[in-house]
Amino acid sequence: MPVKRVIGIALAGTAVLAPAVACSSSGGGAKPASQGQQPAISPSASPEPPPEHPFTGQPVAARRPVLAVKIENTASGKPQLGLRSADVVYVEQVEGGLTRIMAVFSSKFPAKIGPVRSARISDLHLLPMFGKPALAYSGVQSKMIPLVQQASLYDVSDSAAPGAYFRQPGRVAPYNLFADTKKLLAKAPKATKARDIGFTFGDAPEGGTPRKSFSVRYPAARFTFTWSADQKRWLVAQDGKRDMAAEGGQLGAPTIVVQYAKTTRSEFHDFTGSYTPLIQSTGKGKAVVLRDGKAYQARWSRPDEKEGTEFTTESGEPMNFGRGQVWVVLAAPKPVQP
Repeated sequence: MPVKRVIGIALAGTAVLAPAVACSSSGGGAKPASQGQQPAISPSASPEPPPEHPFTGQPVAARRPVLAVKIENTASGKPQLGLRSADVVYVEQVEGGLTRIMAVFSSKFPAKIGPVRSARISDLHLLPMFGKPALAYSGVQSKMIPLVQQASLYDVSDSAAPGAYFRQPGRVAPYNLFADTKKLLAKAPKATKARDIGFTFGDAPEGGTPRKSFSVRYPAARFTFTWSADQKRWLVAQDGKRDMAAEGGQLGAPTIVVQYAKTTRSEFHDFTGSYTPLIQSTGKGKAVVLRDGKAYQARWSRPDEKEGTEFTTESGEPMNFGRGQVWVVLAAPKPVQP
């Protein structure tokens, strides 16, 4: 808790001023003090730094509501729009060994975001750590509808907030559904504002292994993160191709967290019969944290769904992230297709 600093100011009283005036009348004493003379003030302490955003560690004036958006992550839906503005980017395995993204926004919001796609059961287990955020998505399996209705979130899907969505020219369905973030948030005025989700930011711990790149494999997808010393971030490539943003430039982040989590078969499946993976995002496990051109062996812990995920070094110290966007790549210890 910041400590308030009190500056003491000593004011000269009239009893002190009277002798000074008497001496000056003889012509050899001190000059009379002018009535406009200001008392001396001790130098003030440097101002407190602005608070840090709990998702990025960057200075922020005020905490804003949390908006999570489900985004397509296959070649058919790229390049994605608005992903560069996300505070946290979660990569999740879905049916067929592919991946989908859940992007979390709070410190800043892009005007438009997309392509917006359907939600998965693992999202409902991740989101409670954010309180009751707004979730933008395009449909869910019919059996999941009751679970979404009971979940700790504000539903701003294309069904609940149709006026916030539009079809982007030049793209084909279903990869042309985009959303206006301002309209999404207007439909969830009570969405929880950003709060602590377990992340810590600051100087890197000692140790770490220098790495030029690091790869994560899924049954039908492969991510490669390559360190750019010039940009001071890890650049993202998927399936051998650079992951470009629709706004221009390659996607990337100062911190990539590869969170190894048990992945099992859920009760849900798609129309082809492929089962939906269920990512166990509570409990404990191992992780690799990429920052500053190094890979750090780490551990993660999340006792309860309403709590954040804490990351520590192997010795138990906080595993600080670099300030800025964070990617959390949720992956099974070994590629598995439930």
